[in-house]
Amino acid sequence: MTKWKAANKQELILEVWEALDCESVGGRELEQIQEVLQQRFGEGGQESPAAIARVVADEGAVLRHPEVFECDKNWRQRRLSDQQYEQELEFSDFRKAVASLGLLDKTQREVSSQDGSAVNRLRDVVANARLNAMMVSRSKILGAEERERAKEIAQWLTVWLQSPQLFTDWLELRLRSTEFRNKFPHYP
Repeated sequence: MTKWKAANKQELILEVWEALDCESVGGRELEQIQEVLQQRFGEGGQESPAAIARVVADEGAVLRHPEVFECDKNWRQRRLSDQQYEQELEFSDFRKAVASLGLLDKTQREVSSQDGSAVNRLRDVVANARLNAMMVSRSKILGAEERERAKEIAQWLTVWLQSPQLFTDWLELRLRSTEFRNKFPHYP
């Protein structure tokens, strides 16, 4: 096993690319670099094939573009279908919901240029989260505050489903609105 000297992800990407000693970079090379990133930095070391390709291209690598595109598309589809992705999303309180919606927004922007199946899977994840929030909002065993919070989060998810491109701006305005501040005075 190679001892890598790089201190950060970008340096490691370049170090692995140089160690591969290849004239051009395509799917196989990108997957090898991803594997080393994950081994070195764990889950936080994940980078998309497209991001890795940009780093090595900036340093002069010749990209095999069709392979890069296909590798990136496949990686994003696997990422969306992983149960781990769904576990990253948490809508039980406002702070966690805002963080999860930020992740959704980022992912939506990444997959929107891809085939429709990736976008549809993302929408399915959001629709399921919305249904769960709606069920919590109707629960007879939870307190009124928890039900109201779940109802609010279900509304957020509804807006995201209707207009994901505008959602971030809408949420910022919603959180600053008088109605929201009066309804949820304990949310900072």
